[in-house]
Amino acid sequence: MSSALLALLSMTSPQAVNGAPLGLPDLPEPPVAQALLGETLFFDRRLSANGTLSCAMCHLPEQGFTANELRTSVGMEGVSLRRNAPTLLNVAFQRSLFHDGRAASLEAQALMPLMHPDEMANASVAALVARTASLRGYGRLFTQAFGDSRPTGPRIAIALAAYERTLVVGESPFDRWRYGGDAGALSPQARRGFELFASQGCSRCHLIGERDALFTDHGFHNVGVGWRSERQRLQAVRVQLVPGLQTQLSPDEVSRIGVPDQADLGRFEVTRSAADLRAIRTPTLRNAALTAPYMHDGSFDTLEQVIDHYASGGSPQDPAQDPLIQPLTLSPDDRRALVAFLQALTSPRLPARGRTNGRYD
Repeated sequence: MSSALLALLSMTSPQAVNGAPLGLPDLPEPPVAQALLGETLFFDRRLSANGTLSCAMCHLPEQGFTANELRTSVGMEGVSLRRNAPTLLNVAFQRSLFHDGRAASLEAQALMPLMHPDEMANASVAALVARTASLRGYGRLFTQAFGDSRPTGPRIAIALAAYERTLVVGESPFDRWRYGGDAGALSPQARRGFELFASQGCSRCHLIGERDALFTDHGFHNVGVGWRSERQRLQAVRVQLVPGLQTQLSPDEVSRIGVPDQADLGRFEVTRSAADLRAIRTPTLRNAALTAPYMHDGSFDTLEQVIDHYASGGSPQDPAQDPLIQPLTLSPDDRRALVAFLQALTSPRLPARGRTNGRYD
């Protein structure tokens, strides 16, 4: 077999390894046709029970594949969901999905929002398959992706996962400095922030390797946010009226106009282990400057607020808080340096709708 033919086969094989962006490990290349089908499914509102919601309405490409205006997502018929929409950028590298890690793969995760009664609310996988089969244009896409026009639940999940695996971005100023040898890519302030990030213990959970950095340990930690938010709800509730305009309502006022928030026990809801009480999956910090609000409940609006929370030691009153969370001694200049470092984790080119990350033009 000629070397040219071998090269062609390696480019079209589902197992081919794509050259990863600077700062990231290599990743198997998803099949092109499956990714294109998955992209179409991802943006299609018709896949929800009432034809109004799509995956992309909680994971907006122009907002870092999350939703910047909302503390927590809005689901079927306007219901408020419990948790913030996590970014899908570099989700291909996650070892578990959702804030509580209840899905072990992108394929396992993909159908859950489509079935959840408060999200896209399909009554069953069979109902979703029938809905998809009735929509014009999908027959050709399924044939290109799987060899025939028949949609199935597993095929829908595989296609959505394939698309999400294209949302890979690196080459941030930090990557160019640490992994690319560009001494001028990172400002002195950001370099100072990196030193603090390592010396203050942040990198114990947000790992940075010698060749690449995912900025997560793939673990679950109770950092005191859940306990803090529960106590705040007993006192007053912050309500966003419109972007940039907020007000405070008492618990009694909230009870008259809505329903109380459900308790969020984090990873404990999956494992039922006391060690996982209010523990949440460690998120990546890549592109954090683009993906506010922060934490699993969206309770922090800015990176400065996140740093303040950790500097204060989280919520030491919570007996289940991870002992790794300890008060930090940070000056105002230190805090600004940490923010500059986090901002330097922003990739210059992000995926956009219709381009599948520029790979399949």
